[in-house]
Amino acid sequence: MEYVEMCGQAPAAALILFLRRRPGLFLRAILGSGAPVLMIFIVATAPSPTQAQSDFYRGKQIKIVVGASAGAASDLYARAVAQHLPKQIPGKPEIIVQNMPGGGSLTAANYVYSVAKPDGLTLGAVTAPIYFAQLLGRKEAQFDWAKFTWIGTPEENDELFFLRADQPYKTLLELRKATDPPRCGASGVGSTGFYIPKLLEEIFSVKLNMVTGYPGAADIDIAVEKNEVHCRGTTISAFFGREPGKTWAKNGFVRFLVQTGDKRNHRLPETPTIWELMDQEKGDKGIDTKKRLARVVLGPGAFGRPILATPGIPADRVKLLREAYMSMLKDGEFLAEAKKRQWEIAPVSGERLEALAKEVINQPADIVERMKKVMGES
Repeated sequence: MEYVEMCGQAPAAALILFLRRRPGLFLRAILGSGAPVLMIFIVATAPSPTQAQSDFYRGKQIKIVVGASAGAASDLYARAVAQHLPKQIPGKPEIIVQNMPGGGSLTAANYVYSVAKPDGLTLGAVTAPIYFAQLLGRKEAQFDWAKFTWIGTPEENDELFFLRADQPYKTLLELRKATDPPRCGASGVGSTGFYIPKLLEEIFSVKLNMVTGYPGAADIDIAVEKNEVHCRGTTISAFFGREPGKTWAKNGFVRFLVQTGDKRNHRLPETPTIWELMDQEKGDKGIDTKKRLARVVLGPGAFGRPILATPGIPADRVKLLREAYMSMLKDGEFLAEAKKRQWEIAPVSGERLEALAKEVINQPADIVERMKKVMGES
């Protein structure tokens, strides 16, 4: 009768309350023939997967390790994620950003892969070109790109190459005759700033001098303004998504010489694509091979600005993080900030990035050798 009276509550709650009031009955259920009652009790009191993860993240702190200095495009994006992602995660954990620049974000990637615990409390925001370091067998790459836990990316991202407007070269192909080649700044060999100029050298025989070792994007920007370096390769979203790129585009401080997408980006309607320029190389018998090389080297654009995590995180936690991330990218407040910052949002799922990571890291030896030449290693 007492249990029946309690059934106005949720069934599981009523059963739990009834057994608490009648511990003797509970004990007889365990010791006697009440195994079904015990089973009901266990099932009724077991937490759901979502509740378990909510309990895990409640009161916890997630850290996003950014492989760039403060103010860089990836840093600004990571801070937006830190602001908007918590409300999408059950338990609403706090999220902080830790900058760990160095080696084109190799330092950050190594940390997330090898040092961080596989508990879903450490995420990484790194630049995709660092997988080149693994393909080329560099000892600095202490990770397996294909084994990271992939959360997602807000967009695929093509690149551009720009030159200070006070340099005497109006088009990319004029750099073939440069008597005093422009200096291009980069953080490291895994960065867009390094491999875009090197690829242009390989395909079009342009003359450029590389200057590496800058801690991050902001430092290269300062070097460009000081005329310490004259040119740079970067992603389109990074250039137009922060200062000083926005101002440079408005005041004509830089000249855009080439972009890497299959078609011209709406923000660069007058800038030729690398594919347009290659199609003009009618007398180059090796242009088909160069096009294949370009497809491999420009592969990082498909990863955009990825969020990844340590390998080995429990599957249910990975599923939760991926779903929360995709929900964030559809959230009105996040989209409003993205519009304000001129970020274009076209999400790619963690599952897709996981498959893509396995694909790009599995390259035949001849492609790797061509990449070594682009990177100046052969």
